[in-house]
Amino acid sequence: MSDSMATGQEITVQAPAKVNLCIRVLDRLSNGYHELWSLMHSVDVFDHLNIRLNPDHDRIHITCDDHALPVDQRNLVYRAVEAVRRRTEQSVGVDIVLQKAIPLAAGLGGGSSDAAATIYGLSHLLKLEWELSHMSEVGAELGSDVPFFFQAPCAVVRGWGQEVIPCTLHGQRWVVLVNPGFPIETKWAYEQLAACRSHVQPLSPWTETVEDGLSVSWDETIEAMENDFEPSLFPVYPILEFIKEKLRALGARAALLSGSGATVFGVFDNPEGAQAAAMQLRDGTQWLVFDAPMGSTGLSHTPLLHEVSPEGLPV
Repeated sequence: MSDSMATGQEITVQAPAKVNLCIRVLDRLSNGYHELWSLMHSVDVFDHLNIRLNPDHDRIHITCDDHALPVDQRNLVYRAVEAVRRRTEQSVGVDIVLQKAIPLAAGLGGGSSDAAATIYGLSHLLKLEWELSHMSEVGAELGSDVPFFFQAPCAVVRGWGQEVIPCTLHGQRWVVLVNPGFPIETKWAYEQLAACRSHVQPLSPWTETVEDGLSVSWDETIEAMENDFEPSLFPVYPILEFIKEKLRALGARAALLSGSGATVFGVFDNPEGAQAAAMQLRDGTQWLVFDAPMGSTGLSHTPLLHEVSPEGLPV
């Protein structure tokens, strides 16, 4: 039993959502994934994970306030704990309380962010002293979006998601996220994309500019925002295109489907514009609407907490 386990330490980690300011889906790779080029950015909408090492058992126990989310091996958080335990050869008992704000299967990376937060939190609790690059390597085993969250708030993501290059997007903007209330399964979205397009468009010169300088302005980005999934998904779900047009009509500088959906987001120059648009979009709809700043940091956490003995001394 490790010292950190014996102290009963726990940690709370914030897991941010993400949006794809640009996502290009290129050719299929030999491993079955598609090659991607994406500019991703975190958003200040957070799930919260309280992670506790429990010396009384050696199981993985997860509770979640969203009962639609499985809490067994199908959950990326569960698999993230397994991956850390396998790497460290420690059969530590782990109790996790997951509070969800990011909707499921929404194109916002909630499950991937939760997995990254789990790896990050356990690395602190177990005093592993893992570099972010090592955490990212562990996360890449779990899913293509997981590595991004170790390099947030902004990064170019290439390959099948495992190649993440931090990037600076100058200035602050605000975002309105609109989720229409239904999920889109990622595998199905890729199948739709493959069925609907005859060829792959080459990357634009803008993507080379971003990679060369790893620095970009919002004006340049807004002009270049695109999502390869939109032409194949909008005919199936016309409400997504309606939401996109509505965001633009309410003052968004740009609006786009995030990832493979079903969340559509709009970028605003100031919080007042975002708040006003969000208020109108909530009025009379069942949509889940967030207005929030674009993220300024990646994963963040509380200081480690320690159990206290009856004598008032740390255990």
